[in-house]
Amino acid sequence: MLPLHKLKVLDISQIMAGPYCTMVLADMGAEVIKVEKTNGGDDSRQMGPYVNDESTCFSQINRNKKSISLNLKDERARQIFYRLAEDADVIVENYRTGVTKSLKIDYDTIKAINPGIVYCSISGYGQTGPYSHRGGFDLVAQGMSGLMSMTGEPGRRPLKTGIAVYDIGAGITAVYSILAAHIHKMNTGEGQHIDIAITECGLPWFAWEAAAYFAEGRVPEPTGWRHRVSAPYQAIKTRDGYLMLGCANQRTWERLCGDVLGRADLMSDPRFITNHDRGQHVEALETLLEEIMAEQDTDHWLALCDQAGVPAGPINDFGQAMQDEHYLARGMVEEMEHPVIGKMKTIGFPSKFSRTPSQIRSPAPLFGQHTDEVLASLGMTEPERNTLRDEGCIK
Repeated sequence: MLPLHKLKVLDISQIMAGPYCTMVLADMGAEVIKVEKTNGGDDSRQMGPYVNDESTCFSQINRNKKSISLNLKDERARQIFYRLAEDADVIVENYRTGVTKSLKIDYDTIKAINPGIVYCSISGYGQTGPYSHRGGFDLVAQGMSGLMSMTGEPGRRPLKTGIAVYDIGAGITAVYSILAAHIHKMNTGEGQHIDIAITECGLPWFAWEAAAYFAEGRVPEPTGWRHRVSAPYQAIKTRDGYLMLGCANQRTWERLCGDVLGRADLMSDPRFITNHDRGQHVEALETLLEEIMAEQDTDHWLALCDQAGVPAGPINDFGQAMQDEHYLARGMVEEMEHPVIGKMKTIGFPSKFSRTPSQIRSPAPLFGQHTDEVLASLGMTEPERNTLRDEGCIK
């Protein structure tokens, strides 16, 4: 039995932030009914690459869900949605602020039907504030929050992160917020509205940057391949490439000098006595380390670091990461059978539960695959469903 096996979720989100949230809930056992628009469904279904005309983007982030298709602009479809909402524990949506109200599926409307509902809205800027009317995306959030101003190299063009970090961050924020609200409901019977803004979800991650800014007014700048506070905590060039070196405390620095580099004299160099000293002289430190480490290949240094207990690792491309023996041993690459795509690999589960491990119970659904099944469970007959389908109310 999975931990969320009794949780019923209506997912009216699309693309990434909302679907990632509901996938995590589904992985942990929640019954997730994904409600897609009749005109093509979730927009990520139109995102390649495709295998047998099926979107692999959609398939990576919508496993363990059922798909139904409703035209929520049609009153009959809304009535179906209301019936589903009556029995739901959670609703997740990521429309632009105000759209759910115009569709009459907003929190206040659903609360009148189901007072205990936990209703999570994910939007660009949140449901309140001067920017709430704007549409927002991950890339916009990276710029607005200051992240892009500290990513990349000093004096160069601002850089985004390599992945949609705020979309996923909003999804993760929504997951723990929903679970907290659900526990509150279990204790009190009260539901509530959760308001998640993509442009806010990453701000609490800037702990060191906030420390410097609020204490000294210091605005963080790009640090490239280096850490903002610790040194050496960065990419270091070797004879055949680079490695990541993580000497985040004095003990690992001493082990690096003595056990890895065979240069105990560096520990007494006045430029490198403390972490603060090393940070102040990081240019000289980096030059010195790279002169030494240019004498051997990356694997040589990684082996020595491993023996000495100095945190270090390779800089993999994604293909190398997905073939790393450690990730494979920990189940971070899973395989599932999709009815159209066939055998496909997907990212596994980062949380390892000793009693209730997450499972891939079903692949991502085909568009509207479960519409008949779900509507039949509401008592709707086949002729009734056919009529609604012919009239564009359902797909």
